[in-house]
Amino acid sequence: MSQPRILLLFVAALAIAGFFYLDINAFLELNYLKARQAELSAIVAGAPVKAAASYFLIYVVFTALSLPGAAVLTLLGGGIFGLIWGTVLVSFASTLGATGAFLLSRYLFRAAVARRFQARMSIIDKGIAKDGAFYLFALRLVPIFPFFVINLLMGLTTIKSRTFLIVSQLGMLPATLVFVNAGTQIAKIDSPGDILSPMLIASFAALGILPLIMKKIVARAKARRVLKAYPRPRRFDRNLIVIGAGSAGLVSAYIAATTKAKVTLIEKHLMGGDCLNTGCIPSKALLRSAKAVHQIRQSKRYGIAGSEVEFSFAEVMERVQRVIKSIAPHDSIERYTEMGVECLQGEARILTPFSVQIGDRVLTTRSIIIAAGAKPFVPPIPGLDEIDYLTSDNLWSLRELPRRLVVLGGGPIGCEISQAFARLGSTVTQVEMAPRLLMREDEEVSAALLTAMRRDGVVVELNCRVVQFRRTAMAKTVVCETAGDALGEWIEIEFDAVVVAVGRKANVSGYGLEELGVSIDPDGTISTDEFMATDFPNIFACGDVAGPYQFTHTASHQAWYATINGLFGDFRRFAVDYSAIPWCTFTDPEIARVGLNEAEARDRGIVYELTTFDINDLDRAIADEVARGCIRVLTVPGKDKILGATIVGEHAGDLLAEFVLAMKHGLGLSKILQTIHIYPTLAEANKSVAGAWRRAHTPAWLLKTAARYHDWRLGR
Repeated sequence: MSQPRILLLFVAALAIAGFFYLDINAFLELNYLKARQAELSAIVAGAPVKAAASYFLIYVVFTALSLPGAAVLTLLGGGIFGLIWGTVLVSFASTLGATGAFLLSRYLFRAAVARRFQARMSIIDKGIAKDGAFYLFALRLVPIFPFFVINLLMGLTTIKSRTFLIVSQLGMLPATLVFVNAGTQIAKIDSPGDILSPMLIASFAALGILPLIMKKIVARAKARRVLKAYPRPRRFDRNLIVIGAGSAGLVSAYIAATTKAKVTLIEKHLMGGDCLNTGCIPSKALLRSAKAVHQIRQSKRYGIAGSEVEFSFAEVMERVQRVIKSIAPHDSIERYTEMGVECLQGEARILTPFSVQIGDRVLTTRSIIIAAGAKPFVPPIPGLDEIDYLTSDNLWSLRELPRRLVVLGGGPIGCEISQAFARLGSTVTQVEMAPRLLMREDEEVSAALLTAMRRDGVVVELNCRVVQFRRTAMAKTVVCETAGDALGEWIEIEFDAVVVAVGRKANVSGYGLEELGVSIDPDGTISTDEFMATDFPNIFACGDVAGPYQFTHTASHQAWYATINGLFGDFRRFAVDYSAIPWCTFTDPEIARVGLNEAEARDRGIVYELTTFDINDLDRAIADEVARGCIRVLTVPGKDKILGATIVGEHAGDLLAEFVLAMKHGLGLSKILQTIHIYPTLAEANKSVAGAWRRAHTPAWLLKTAARYHDWRLGR
């Protein structure tokens, strides 16, 4: 805490201590003031302005310092100034004093609380930003909530000072009128508690809830106004139409069919979307084949004197297709038709919020879910159009292994492709503009992956910007400019094939969004609210087309919210929960994370503790010849509450599930430590990192006491 804050806190504490030490509260006893009412009224009559100013100042100071006695002071205001002037004085004095307490709380404590409880405060601040004025107004209207507590707690949030002042002025006015009016009959009051009857409190509570109810009514009215421009059918063909049969669309259709809704699923290409056909499944199948080749070549590590590997790249790619075909029935038209989903093949076009066209057919629907996915982003690099470049979409048509392969991009897709092809025998050069691979991860994690990539023969060019592609009769070349230490240096790389893996772009055009005027976010995804709804309350979006995460598992996660809100939102809507989103890069070693890492914690100003465990020390990892990697866990300082976990190592994506569960349900590292893990397994690494945290937080005095106890037991 800074010196000015410490000084201010000291002065405030001194004033509060003086209040109690001098027993000033005795002068604010109701019986004492009732006995002095006539004398005080005479003072007011003799010098009304001076008396009013003194009363006003005393009230402000008491309220600003959160001292007891405000209720009695309010009664006194009615008793000596009357209803009108008493109300005016108390109303403005209480508001100024409350704002003073609010500002004191914000100045002294807001920063520290926000750092220590960042995750929780960020959620609170989002709610305050959206409905803070309504919440404050409701609290002010219900006298059972101590006003001084409201002042101090609101100071810890991000509500604007002006909003706090205005809402407090209005919200406290009804209770002020009641108390000041009661004060005009102060002689008949035995206790401030006698003023508030249960009926009066209930009336205030109802009045406080009214703004929130009105807000809901206004929101619904706005939604109806948005839809008013479009003819609403008297009867609907469907409860729900889903556009796109990838992960998000399939889950949406599944949930709708399970709840017995009439649902139509429209897909213009292949059921299963990118994940099944060009993304998750084929890439993991390719990585597994490449890993098998790598393990055979490394057979000496397993005590096998020698071995040779022979394989056909074409057969490897055919295996990839076999894997896709094996999984395809899970996502097939036949399976979903049996569930009760109408599956249509073709291009959908949204005509109105209530109608979708496919071919010559127009279907009406109560709700629409857009799950149109994304496609590889291809940057406008000069000369690239003259090259038959590959992306994660068309890569799987290859049947001849490229002798020299260039991969553009150092993200998860680029790294997985680079390592797989290098292990299969290509000479791979990976080009990345950023100073390291996987920029979202910590530097230590990126460095571990870079070491692994180079160990597998990948030439990684960092700080390297592609300038242009050249093609001649003899060769294909990519020209790059380096940054960093070698600023301005030019590199020319000859290649036989190039894979563009620099990101993905949401599919937001070609099916009617432009005509409807659906908003698009700056990152190119469809703009949605916390309920996954677009500008139109009955049109939802989920999956890659909506962001902010472009993972299959988050697409499925969002689909639940979009579907339930689309079908049952008239009764209740559910806000999507992003509190524990995991992801994994399936290189070797795998890199998996949930929650914060060090880089993000520092960027957000979150105080944390880091606990690490080196997988090199894990028995099962040593036995399996995969003793490399680490676990990095961030916790709240001094506590075992998990802020985030990163795992680098074999099966990191599988091991991470325990931390995802813990974060989702508020379990700390102590609970993981107390859980039995099978020996020998890789999962013991999770218990080991929890043990490392416990050892670091075992008090030294306790260990010394235990040592003395054991010595005593030995008779020493």
